[in-house]
Amino acid sequence: MGHLGKQTIVFQNKPVILETYSTVGPKEGQGPMGSVFDTVLEDELLGEKTWEKAEGMLIKQTVQGLLTKSGKRQEDIQYILCGDLENQINSTQDGIKDFNIPFFGLYGACSTMGESMSLGSIIIGGGYADYVIAGASSHYCTAEKQFRYPLEYGGQRPLTQQWTVTGSGFVLLGKTGTGPKIHSITTGKIVDFNTTDVFNMGAVMAPAAADTILTHLKDTNQKPEDYDAIITGDLGQCGTDILLDLTKQLGTDISAVHQDCGLLIFDNQAQDTHAGGSGCGCSASLFSGYFYQQLKDKKLKKILLVPTGALMSLCSTQQGDNITGIAHAVSIWCE
Repeated sequence: MGHLGKQTIVFQNKPVILETYSTVGPKEGQGPMGSVFDTVLEDELLGEKTWEKAEGMLIKQTVQGLLTKSGKRQEDIQYILCGDLENQINSTQDGIKDFNIPFFGLYGACSTMGESMSLGSIIIGGGYADYVIAGASSHYCTAEKQFRYPLEYGGQRPLTQQWTVTGSGFVLLGKTGTGPKIHSITTGKIVDFNTTDVFNMGAVMAPAAADTILTHLKDTNQKPEDYDAIITGDLGQCGTDILLDLTKQLGTDISAVHQDCGLLIFDNQAQDTHAGGSGCGCSASLFSGYFYQQLKDKKLKKILLVPTGALMSLCSTQQGDNITGIAHAVSIWCE
């Protein structure tokens, strides 16, 4: 491994993405990407009594699906790294506990997929494991209940608000094998643009996405067109507009290769999702269900995956604190 600039690691021993598995809820399954996911749930409660328990079961079923699909046993996996949006990532620990795999619980808000893949790659690239599972999850009902209003309240949703994805995506990283490889990672910094609106996460995350993308391009001496796609996690329409304007003002136009998972997963007009999808399950499920297959089929040969997150808590927003943003970039190549 070697450092480039202040924030980028290039792997000498490049981790291989051996397999992925994705699970989404009914609304996501009805969207334009519905056919790409491994499992589309019929019941968002998954037979559980609470939304939090339901998300734990969502995670458990996705990890089990990944193990089955890859032909691996839980004993083959040295580490699992993942998280969700809840306080103390409660659903994650509930979903992971029965696997008996050493566990790193992560919270990067909606950037958690980028965080888990980055840290998993460091573990594999450094020679500390043969197999690592990385992933993330979110659930519409748990997130709305915690960060905004209980669903029963029926509060009005402003047009800047996004729809938290009920979904989970996990990847199996290996030291050797066949598949797309993680070439490098660029770890994001916390960016504070003095934003306090909990109904406009795109505006919070866009400056962080711009900072990480531009840093990655500078550190690796690349241009946007060197990538087939630069894919942000869940900026939605408002955040995407800000990102493209901001990067252009700073001298780099990424519009020709930019895609956003939050704009792909729903039909905003037909499904009434306003500014698009959000949640750490947004980028996790779409990478695992769609972009990974595009890489395997060589329809995309080089992508920059940039999951984006708004770092806030129930306490911080009620106290009027600024909501800060972060984004982590993972450069994935087919060689």
